[in-house]
Amino acid sequence: MVRLLFFSIWLVTHPVHVSLMSIDYVPDQEIFKVFLRIYYDDFLLDSGIKTADQKNLDFSVNNPYTQEFMANYVNDRIRISVNKKQIPAKLGEMNLSDNELRMNLFFSSNKKVSSITVKNLIMTSLYSDQANMIIVKVNDFEKGVKLTAGEPEKTFEIN
Repeated sequence: MVRLLFFSIWLVTHPVHVSLMSIDYVPDQEIFKVFLRIYYDDFLLDSGIKTADQKNLDFSVNNPYTQEFMANYVNDRIRISVNKKQIPAKLGEMNLSDNELRMNLFFSSNKKVSSITVKNLIMTSLYSDQANMIIVKVNDFEKGVKLTAGEPEKTFEIN
């Protein structure tokens, strides 16, 4: 009960509801390298993981349970389409420290990139003030946007 009370107080005092994501296209490898950072306490709420299963999450080693859980979470919440074709994320390294969960993701792309659509649903069902900050960089194109619960998707036309 004390634990639940502490967690409730922490949620009320949580400073911001934000995630940060950078998407960088690497043309010679034909991949998008994506970095994602979210607050761990927000992730726990958003993922719907049961308290009993939280002990199985281990970000310090290559834990198969954690890898599968996180891959499912990311592919459920983040959708990237290149040239109107959705591509799934492959999970790279993950790190958890100071209540920040950091992930490296990879999205394959074997074509010239003319458009990229990003849909980010991380925590949009939890917080009306959720801000999912995105920076997209493809060749000479670079643009940052804020996606929200009301506007969770943006298409970038690459020249």
